[in-house]
Amino acid sequence: MHAYLKRIQCSVQPEPPASTGLELVRSPSVTILLLDDDPINLHLRSAILRQHGYASLTATTIEEANELLDKIDIAVLDYHLGAGLFGTEVALKLRKRRPQVPIIIMSATLERHFGGVEDMHLLKGHSSVDDLLSALGSLEARRRGSPVVVDARDFFYSRIFLAIGSDVLVQILDAAGNWIHLNETAAEYLGQPREWFPGRNLFSELPAVPTDWHQILHSVADTRETYIDRTRRGLFFQPDVAPQSFTWSVLAFPITLHDSRPGVVLTARILERAPTLFA
Repeated sequence: MHAYLKRIQCSVQPEPPASTGLELVRSPSVTILLLDDDPINLHLRSAILRQHGYASLTATTIEEANELLDKIDIAVLDYHLGAGLFGTEVALKLRKRRPQVPIIIMSATLERHFGGVEDMHLLKGHSSVDDLLSALGSLEARRRGSPVVVDARDFFYSRIFLAIGSDVLVQILDAAGNWIHLNETAAEYLGQPREWFPGRNLFSELPAVPTDWHQILHSVADTRETYIDRTRRGLFFQPDVAPQSFTWSVLAFPITLHDSRPGVVLTARILERAPTLFA
């Protein structure tokens, strides 16, 4: 994600710091709605935004947030507000009343309501302050009618990859085995650039993948249950390669894809290295 920061002019101009690639281009009069049932979280986020030139209005309840919808430029809403209440209720009302206002949902889950009315999803505990500032800058650019260089799908899946770790091969597939996304570790192992995979089918490109994985992917996507491969045969086993030359620890768990379809996250931790398959 690329975003840029336009600093507020002051009488004494300090020497600008080296670029970090996370600077934001924005006007000085952007007001952010912060909704969270935790007052400490609200205080911290409000202070951070203030340090970066944003104004903020805070709310701890859906009722308080609804009273502020006509006074904001961007909304940052916590997903779970406790007692069976959810920030997406505010998102739905805001989208109907002011459809041009960008919305960010903050949650601790990868499943809930992604692909709904929110414009971006940030994973609490893994998304950094820079992630939030970058998201705000990109969404504000869109609010002004400027082109936004942000792929919400890529941003969403990158949060999953970050949470799992770069030492694990991670692939996102639909129930039929079509690649949706994968991390750099998986792409490097498979011997192709990441952009080569989306839209291609795992079983067509890797015909030696055991046939029962067809049923496994469908089962995980449909039943929402997690599958652990304890055979140690390796998801990418090739008949002409000695099986003892590499083994894997493989886990398949369900996910709701960016387009709301059921999908599967395949993670594979390499126990012993194998040659690339697309040499």
